[in-house]
Amino acid sequence: MGSSQQAGWWKKPTSPTNTRATLEVVRKITYTLVLLAITAVTGATGNNSVSVTVGNSSVLTCPSKPSVMMVTWKISPKVGGRCTLGYRADTNETNRTNCSDSMNWKLTPERDPALEIRQVGIAHEGNYTCEVVATEGNFHKTYNLIVLAPSKLIRHCDLHSRPVCEPLAGKPAAQVLWVLENNSTPKEEVHDNGTVTVLSKFTAHSSNVTNTTCIVSHPAGNQSKSIACHPSKNSFILPVSIITGVLSIITVMAVIYYFKLHRDRLCHKTKAPETAPTHSPQDDTMEVEPYTTYVQKENVIYNSVSDLTTEQNLPQGLSPAT
Repeated sequence: MGSSQQAGWWKKPTSPTNTRATLEVVRKITYTLVLLAITAVTGATGNNSVSVTVGNSSVLTCPSKPSVMMVTWKISPKVGGRCTLGYRADTNETNRTNCSDSMNWKLTPERDPALEIRQVGIAHEGNYTCEVVATEGNFHKTYNLIVLAPSKLIRHCDLHSRPVCEPLAGKPAAQVLWVLENNSTPKEEVHDNGTVTVLSKFTAHSSNVTNTTCIVSHPAGNQSKSIACHPSKNSFILPVSIITGVLSIITVMAVIYYFKLHRDRLCHKTKAPETAPTHSPQDDTMEVEPYTTYVQKENVIYNSVSDLTTEQNLPQGLSPAT
């Protein structure tokens, strides 16, 4: 009996293989529980990402409950202020605050509290939360609305005859690929409204490549267009333009210098020779006459004064000789 009791409580030690198998089962169970918890949380909060292209319409739904007492849409765009749409079942009233006309109930709140956004624009991007109050409890669902703006693809050849692919104003930024191997790095320009313009120049290992294809990858749609550049015609435009400009400047300066030189020669030929001014005796007489007249007057005055002085000095009864 003692042997049987000992056999009953004694167990065979667990092998390392069984231990690993047990740990693997525990790991899988734990992983499954984590996934279930994440799913439960996501389902409770109702976080969803919705993408819509510019110009299209989008419909966001609310949790469907049989006895709804109140529904409220809370909208928080990335740009601009918040707005709300509300409905009360007891008074059958709706209200809106700071919401544009492009956002409204899809049908009627009592029938379907879904929100419809018509003609979606970049300004509509943001978070949209629907809160429902029902007899069963409170429920809410949140959407992250992502607005996609397709790029307008422009292709051309630069001054060095390199193919250029330029997707304009896309959201998000477009990805540019070339059919042939390319060495260049695309450049991005971010605009104020959140769109991005990408500029990609094709640079091949061989300079003989003139034809290639540009492939633009974008969530709103992919595009591909071929580009053909001709180095024999385009590569000489810049040098020829520079040479032509320099020759034009030289020609204009030469013409100006020629006319200036020719004008100076004409002026020297037509200019009258300078002659010495003639001096006549009459001029000398005219110049001397004022001085002579002045001297004569001075002499007359002097003689008169002398006579008067002499007359005063003579004795009484004598008069000066005439």
